[in-house]
Amino acid sequence: MPMQYKPVVEGKAVRPPSIPSPGNNSYLGDVFTSDAPKEQQMSSGFYRQDKGEPLVYYYDYDEMKIIVEVSGEFFISDETGKKVSASPGDVFYFAKGTTITFEATDTSLAYFVGLRPAM
Repeated sequence: MPMQYKPVVEGKAVRPPSIPSPGNNSYLGDVFTSDAPKEQQMSSGFYRQDKGEPLVYYYDYDEMKIIVEVSGEFFISDETGKKVSASPGDVFYFAKGTTITFEATDTSLAYFVGLRPAM
């Protein structure tokens, strides 16, 4: 199929399924996954971080993330100590083998594309 489309549902907040995290306040949901061979697949979707315990995530694949919405502050840091206060429109690249910490003082939403099969 040359193109796939998923329309926005009017009035429905983006809240992907929860992912295991200390405070159960991190959410991730794939929207699309390419039909390439498994080792070449790309998946994209939404990531949401709510106030509470930070999510410490180890990337075993490359990923790019665009920050869509931020209420309060959204901090993203790596294992070297580099810490950024992310804003809507910011774009991040996380290399395979990197550990990233996500922390929000309210609610933050991002769109991602990762070099991995569907979760």
